Amino acid sequence: MTTPRPFPADAFADVLRANAQHSEGFTDSGLSGFARRGLAIVTCMDSRIDPLAVVGMNAGDVKILRNAGARVTDDVLRTLVLATYLLGVERVLVMPHTDCRMANGDESSIHRLIAERSGVDTSSVRFHVVTDQRRQLADDVAAIRKYHLLPSSLIVAGAIYDVHSGTLTPTDC
Repeated sequence: MTTPRPFPADAFADVLRANAQHSEGFTDSGLSGFARRGLAIVTCMDSRIDPLAVVGMNAGDVKILRNAGARVTDDVLRTLVLATYLLGVERVLVMPHTDCRMANGDESSIHRLIAERSGVDTSSVRFHVVTDQRRQLADDVAAIRKYHLLPSSLIVAGAIYDVHSGTLTPTDC
């Protein structure tokens, strides 16, 4: 067993202050973990994206799954199994975005850049970079549709979000 380290309060002082202010006026919304609108969004971790605002929904309406590049990974599939059978998800929108770092290079250039900046060898990690965003979106949508543990009734679509205009462009997949 690993010995726990003390919480690094100095490094997270801004977060703890903001949370203290947040919790002062907090009122439990009474929301459950159920996706009221039956939607899950797979999108990128990019902080320019506010998934709820993009689709005009509110807290409690949607399950949001985020990772670098909005890729459908094993963990996304695992999470979608839980979301569909236990949390009310009936449809999935895979939503990568324009100006994404994971769509501007290849695996070797990302590994090289990290090594140059930090001296760390990341060659054992697959970052799932994208060279053709539309083709990859279609492949990721197909991966969800064909995953044997997801219900055949699950509706899956893809759209690309433009971080500069706020526009969501549906894409044939």
